[in-house]
Amino acid sequence: MLLTEFPYPSGNLHIGHWYAFAIPDIYARYLRMNGKNVSYPMGFDAFGLPAENAAIKNNTNPRDWTEKNIAYMTKQLKSMGAVFDWPREVRTIDPEYYKWTQWLFLKFYEKGLAYRAPTLVNWCPRDKTVLANEQVVDGKCERDGEPVIQKEITQWMFRITDYADRLIDDLSGLDWPETTKIAQRNWIGRSEGALIKFPIFNSKSSGGGQKYVEVFTTRADTLFGATYLVIAPEHPMVMKLTDDQHLDGINEYLEEAKRKTEMERAHLDKEKTGVPTGGFVLNSINNEKIPVWVADYVVGWYGTGAVMAVPAHDDRDWEFAKKYNLPVKMVVCPNYPAPMCPVLENAFIEDGHLVDSAEFTGMKSSEAREKITKKLKEKGLADFKKNYKLHDWVLSRQRYWGVPIPMIHCQTCGYQPVSEKDLPVKLPKLDDFKPSDDGRSPLAKAISWLKVKCPQCRREGERETDTMDTFVDSSWYFLRYADPKNKKEFASQDKIFKWLPVPLYIGGAEHNTMHLLYARFYTKALHDLGYVNFNEPFLKRVNRGLILGPDHQKMSKSRGNVIDPDEEVKKYGADTVRMFLAFMGPYEQGGPWDPRGINGVYRFLSRVWSLFNAKSKTQNAKSEAKELEIKLNQTIKKIGEDISELKFNTCVSEMMKLLNELEKQENLSLAVCRSFLLLLSPFAPHLAEELWLNILKNKNSIHLEKWPEFDETIIAEEKINLIVQINGKMKDVITARRGLSKEEAKQLALASEKIKKHLTEMPPKDFIYVQDKLINFVG
Repeated sequence: MLLTEFPYPSGNLHIGHWYAFAIPDIYARYLRMNGKNVSYPMGFDAFGLPAENAAIKNNTNPRDWTEKNIAYMTKQLKSMGAVFDWPREVRTIDPEYYKWTQWLFLKFYEKGLAYRAPTLVNWCPRDKTVLANEQVVDGKCERDGEPVIQKEITQWMFRITDYADRLIDDLSGLDWPETTKIAQRNWIGRSEGALIKFPIFNSKSSGGGQKYVEVFTTRADTLFGATYLVIAPEHPMVMKLTDDQHLDGINEYLEEAKRKTEMERAHLDKEKTGVPTGGFVLNSINNEKIPVWVADYVVGWYGTGAVMAVPAHDDRDWEFAKKYNLPVKMVVCPNYPAPMCPVLENAFIEDGHLVDSAEFTGMKSSEAREKITKKLKEKGLADFKKNYKLHDWVLSRQRYWGVPIPMIHCQTCGYQPVSEKDLPVKLPKLDDFKPSDDGRSPLAKAISWLKVKCPQCRREGERETDTMDTFVDSSWYFLRYADPKNKKEFASQDKIFKWLPVPLYIGGAEHNTMHLLYARFYTKALHDLGYVNFNEPFLKRVNRGLILGPDHQKMSKSRGNVIDPDEEVKKYGADTVRMFLAFMGPYEQGGPWDPRGINGVYRFLSRVWSLFNAKSKTQNAKSEAKELEIKLNQTIKKIGEDISELKFNTCVSEMMKLLNELEKQENLSLAVCRSFLLLLSPFAPHLAEELWLNILKNKNSIHLEKWPEFDETIIAEEKINLIVQINGKMKDVITARRGLSKEEAKQLALASEKIKKHLTEMPPKDFIYVQDKLINFVG
């Protein structure tokens, strides 16, 4: 299976869609011509907020709007001439598909991987739904510009954190871009350190409840330099640590923090703000009393929601301490054992040797981290711990256009799963699907759908009205491609074994984290549940580049630089558009749209047409000139190698060079004509087929033919110039056939009169040979 990320049905294909789907089609066709059983499936990721908002704006139903878009985009996709495996088409909005989305949710629920709990989320007041961090830009909803607030809501979640270590560790075995691996490692954010307890020291500590604040740190070696403690605004002990004089300031600050997203608060460049609580804790290593502050640069979901502030050795703490005139104490020195440490102008964040740290003074940071933690562990005040930035995946959405969560709430039994025999829980048709002011999903308005019997006690219950995050739909779609018509299971074991895991997955770098991470989580969970026999969904990943406008800027309607592929196809034909996109640069880089470039490709294909229609020049030669025979075999080899490595641009360049040679010939043999069209066919399938059937008079489609073979012996007959050196200085240039072995090259060089003359004076001690380029005798 060759897989590209299935599109969202926005209503119209842009040039980026062509780049995403038409270019991998070249590889799919090449694999087929080499005898591979290739499925290049297509589908639509069709649920989601954009469709719902568009339907509201256009006063229509989301399903009608989406179905219309799918129909139009399908017509456009078919104009590409790609070998899409349309019988395998999946659409996430079809009940036959989302039945299995719901079934998989229930399996996760049975194993404790799906659960419901309160969590802090990004909330868009206008859309009245939860937003992922990536959907918030500068504190506003990316869709409508509405300021986003932080809100605690009870949500359905997946325990993706249970897989954090495996999601990091298993990256090493994947053939993925390093940038993608780094993005995932950073997103998961695993760090190893210590969990340290700071006993509370204030008037409220005499009451019940927890008597200490826990802090996770990777720098236990700096503990003697902790001069204050910072807790997040949402930390559960904020009020316990706040005295009466500071209460008003704390409450005002907490309200301000709610209006910022987690990403805004954690951004390194944002100005640090905070307020004192009036409370204190004890530094557990030296019993010094240090003040407690609340600051929004600490977020509640990461670590413990509290940090020990060591301004001498942390950039954020330094900035905060300087702003609020808090003490700075240096305890790690770069100059040790020199008697003087430097006066700090910025935080010293590197490792060094400890100073002013009691019995740990003089130790290296790496040693001190372990020994300080071990000492505190013996006192019950610390332990070694791993920490993660990753938190569980919130999948609830308070909108209509999505997959209903297959759960029923009963006042007596709590939440109960829908019986498998009752799946799918179909999305009811609603006339009023606008979000409710109370934050509930519009599905709460579908009373006849909402009211059901509890599966456990048969009393009155209500369906869950939240729908699923659309990333759930796309986290398993590739599995359904293996067996899309199966009504008994999401895919049979035989079909899964035959088609999966995906050998090559092509997509956009914008999906480095969420989609790719969620799909990996789903696959690992299904492996653990025994439904798939592999641990990773995509063995190789390629991130395609971005097509820019002619002005080298990102395409946008406001810039007026958007290229409409339909217009380009009308003007030049689909083959020209495909081939120009392949030619414009390395596939992983993309590049700007160049009107002169597409004209050049159009002229190339026109020359091919003219050559094959000039009957006096084609099919008449009984054999070809030796130079052409060598060039043809070289080109077949080079294009095959480059397609295998997805170097489509160099393939087009090689065909252009070959065409130049063909045009120089008086006549061409049928074999040469056939080979050229076979090379062209993955790139320009329509033109190649036309010439194959109507000019070369073949009866069967060119797309049923095998990839042409090359002859290494013919390629080896090509003559090359070998530079011969003695001690790195050129003494001769000799003509030889390509591909000489080291011994053959040596003997050929020794036969040169010029070389003989020099070597009789100084016999060589060593012989270096760079094949087809260089010989060097070393004296």
